[in-house]
Amino acid sequence: MDKLIHDFSWGLFFWQAIILLVIIFLLGKFAWKPIVNALEAREEGIADALAAAENAKRELTNLKADNEKLLAEARAERDVMLKEAREMKDKMIAEAKEEAQAAGAQMIAQAQATIQSEKNAAVADIKNQVSTLSIDIAEKLLKGQLADKQAQEQLVGSLLNDIKLN
Repeated sequence: MDKLIHDFSWGLFFWQAIILLVIIFLLGKFAWKPIVNALEAREEGIADALAAAENAKRELTNLKADNEKLLAEARAERDVMLKEAREMKDKMIAEAKEEAQAAGAQMIAQAQATIQSEKNAAVADIKNQVSTLSIDIAEKLLKGQLADKQAQEQLVGSLLNDIKLN
């Protein structure tokens, strides 16, 4: 270090100082502003990117909230539709049961009416057959009993007695 101090030259120092000042001036004039401008532009770009990322994050949060809301509404609407479908199914089943019961009751009533009318027809036919048989039997009996004159007189007498008694 002693050597540096003894070999010190004021002329060399002066010219080095002037060259340094010229370089600083030239760098300040031509290089400093573009470098600072580039740094400021980069800083603004980074700030804009951060702001855009923050906006995107907010929008994503809003979209998630909207999606959840839409899903909730869709679920509620689905539940309402399912409930309505169940009610409609139950109503249709109840109506079908009522119609089937009414049709069954009507068929039973018709069958009972048909059975009653056939029963009445059968009873009337039996009565006709019984009366026809009774008349045939009575005719045969009367022919057999009224073959002689004395039997005829007895029958007429008993019939007359029966008429007076009634």
